[in-house]
Amino acid sequence: MHISREYRVNERIRAREVRLIGENGEALGIMPLYRALEIAREQGLDLVEVAPGAVPPVTRLIDYGKFKYEQAKKEREAKKHQHTVQLREIRVSPKTDEHDVEIKTRTAERLLREGDKVKITIRFRGREITHPQLGRELLDQMYNKLKHMSTIEKPASMEGRTMTMILAPGAPKAEKAPRQQQSTGDQQPPASTSAPAQQS
Repeated sequence: MHISREYRVNERIRAREVRLIGENGEALGIMPLYRALEIAREQGLDLVEVAPGAVPPVTRLIDYGKFKYEQAKKEREAKKHQHTVQLREIRVSPKTDEHDVEIKTRTAERLLREGDKVKITIRFRGREITHPQLGRELLDQMYNKLKHMSTIEKPASMEGRTMTMILAPGAPKAEKAPRQQQSTGDQQPPASTSAPAQQS
C-alpha cells in the first residue's frame, strides 16, 4: 500500500466523519473522527487518511512510523540496485598482441554484462595511420566475440588519429525468418491454359 507524504495523520485529519479500515484491511464502518482516533490510540496505531477525496474520507489504522521506516528502507534498497548506464572506454592499438586483445575483449564482455556501454578506441601512432584497415579488422575481430551479447550503437569511424566503435549491452534482435511456402503436397498443379491437341 502506498501512502502519500501529503496525507493527513491523526489530529491533522479535518473530516468530522470517516470510514475506518483496520490494520489488516477489515472494514470497521463509518464513525465520527474522534471515535476513530480513540480506536487508533487503544490499538497503539496511527489514523492515516488514505483516500481524502472519498465521502466520507477513508482512513486506516497503521503504525505510521514503522511504515515510513519500511518505505525509506525500500527506497534505499531500490537505489542500491539501480544501475546508471556509463560509457566505458577500452583502448587498443593496431599492434596490440593477440593475448592482450583477448584480455581487453573479456573486459569489454564484463562491462557489457554489468549494463554499461563500451567504447573501443584504436589509437594510430606514426605511420600506423596509413593502414586504417588494420584497425577496422581488429574492431571486427573484437565485435565477433561480443556480438552474442551486444549491439553496435556507433559503427567504426575515424576521428583524427583514432578509430572508435561503441557497443551497447543486449543481443541484437533476431531477424524474422521468411515465411515458408506451403509443402508441395498442398499445392495444386497450375491449370493448363491451352486446349488439348486433337488427334487426327
